[in-house]
Amino acid sequence: MKLFEKTLTSETKFEGRIIKVLRDTVELENGKTSAREVVCHNGGVCVAALTEQNEVLLVRQFRYPYKEVLLELPAGKLEKGEDPFEAVKREQMEETGTTGENYISLGNLYPSPGYCGEIIRIWACRVAQKGEMHLDEDEFLEVERIPLDKAVEMVLNNEIPDSKTQVGILKTAALIKTGKL
Repeated sequence: MKLFEKTLTSETKFEGRIIKVLRDTVELENGKTSAREVVCHNGGVCVAALTEQNEVLLVRQFRYPYKEVLLELPAGKLEKGEDPFEAVKREQMEETGTTGENYISLGNLYPSPGYCGEIIRIWACRVAQKGEMHLDEDEFLEVERIPLDKAVEMVLNNEIPDSKTQVGILKTAALIKTGKL
């Protein structure tokens, strides 16, 4: 098996401010063709920012696709060509009013690889300074400080359904346990 699909044609079906949707025709490894629908996204960043007391900064905000309020790590989308590390520092300041130090990359998350090309880059850091939030004009959220152990418990009890937040919290807890953060 080659585990590869060759793109034969690609047609843009929708192009918006955040995503583009393609309908591609691909050749499978057995020579047959199939259709693939792909959501193209510039990607995003998120950060597990910890206080001196090992509290993680989370944001509570309404998420329209689910019609509910979610608790998440501070996060945001990348602009085309934007450096992910600079973006995560920007998002942390905008959403929590804090700056960080001792950033550690927690890797990349592919939220839904069956149809979406989005990659979320995840970091952990220590909070260095506190200041004022600088939310976008269409952004409304509340910041919460939750002890990391409690946040892990919330993930394990299915109280935090967001994938980037689950991964960020669990990886950060593992780093704390091993003394790396």
